[in-house]
Amino acid sequence: MTDTQAQKERITQLCEENNVALIRLQFCDINGTIKNLSLPISQLQKVLNNEIMLDGSSIKGFRSIETSDMYFFPDLNTFTILPWCERNGENVARIICDIHNADGTPFEGCPRCNLKRMLQRAEKLGYKMNVGPEAEFFIFERDNEGHPTTNPHDKGGYYDAAPTDMAEDIRRDIVETLQEMNFEIEASHHEVADGQHEIDFKYADALTTADNIITFKYVVKSIANEYGVHATFMPKPIFGINGSGMHCNLSLFKDGKNIFYAQDRDFQLSKEALYSIGGVLKHVKSFTAITNPIVNSYKRLVPGYEAPVYLAWSLANRSALIRVPAKRGIATRIELRSPDPSCNPYLALAAILGAILDGIENKIEPPLQVEENIYEMTPKELKRAHIDSLPGSLISAVELLEKDEVVKNALGEHILNEFVTAKHIEWDKYRTYVTQWELDSYLENY
Repeated sequence: MTDTQAQKERITQLCEENNVALIRLQFCDINGTIKNLSLPISQLQKVLNNEIMLDGSSIKGFRSIETSDMYFFPDLNTFTILPWCERNGENVARIICDIHNADGTPFEGCPRCNLKRMLQRAEKLGYKMNVGPEAEFFIFERDNEGHPTTNPHDKGGYYDAAPTDMAEDIRRDIVETLQEMNFEIEASHHEVADGQHEIDFKYADALTTADNIITFKYVVKSIANEYGVHATFMPKPIFGINGSGMHCNLSLFKDGKNIFYAQDRDFQLSKEALYSIGGVLKHVKSFTAITNPIVNSYKRLVPGYEAPVYLAWSLANRSALIRVPAKRGIATRIELRSPDPSCNPYLALAAILGAILDGIENKIEPPLQVEENIYEMTPKELKRAHIDSLPGSLISAVELLEKDEVVKNALGEHILNEFVTAKHIEWDKYRTYVTQWELDSYLENY
């Protein structure tokens, strides 16, 4: 019996043992939005044999109506029961899927397939990328009609405890649900802003981490909904307070060893680690459109709210874009602090990996690390230190993306074209929309 056949039999057995009535085939569009097709368990064997079809023309950024026939290719490793969906003794399961063309080849517009393509490129060089994300989110109240508001669920602050932190029970249920789904949770706490929270889970290989981020957001929003509140991963929902980021801790392994660690070198960082920092700093302005993909992302990326906007690296300085946490050995890593949780993790990790590989292949040296608090530097001091900053708007970021061959190649032509087109439309809608701020500022005066 092959490993695949054994997996299929195991999934069939788990469905029988857990009285699974429905199975959801999940995938992502280019925006990172979870999509799914629900099927009765009677269709399980068709699911496991890649026989379920998808109309690709109905998914924005996928296929035209002339070439719309596509197939779900489930990743059997992602099968799990959804603990909160149990009703009358019947359960719901899900499997994350790749999307394939009618001829069985991976669809070039599938974000998950594209990440796998980039990971295969890294594997040919002997590298495996591990990622540990730190995704923050807000919990808001709903109004009497059930619509989300921007009223924070509590007034807690960093590491506060109950009763100030009113979401301890919500986070506990989220953590327990994730643990039932085989997440290894490392920490859970209230964040800096009112109603803001963070739950950290253990790092994994890049593909598993991208799957985990998608699942994490799905669980957080679902459990919050059970409590009658709304969880959002919008980067900056409230003016004047900190926004939500998704710091990414990155490392490369080769032959089972963390190649970022070098005991006999300065800072115990290998040449590959420094080249990776150099590659990320070279391309970060271009892939910011991917890691910070919505208009609102750039309301977070402004000075004054602990947002990492300055292109620098440091061993400990949290005002730098890239930080190298103190742990060494197998835990040696670089922390990229600019991404936010609105991003499509499959696209974000593909773009970051492309930058890292370019840094290593072309031996891109990073600048000297910055020890000063960059947030307190004046514009003259920043210029004197040659410290650049991230793009200040979505359209600026998209324009930089369109000029960077390394990042473009990491996305592939199909995803690049669809993404850029969608972002130009999004920016134009934002640019022409008349906001309440404009009415308040100008209506009476002009």
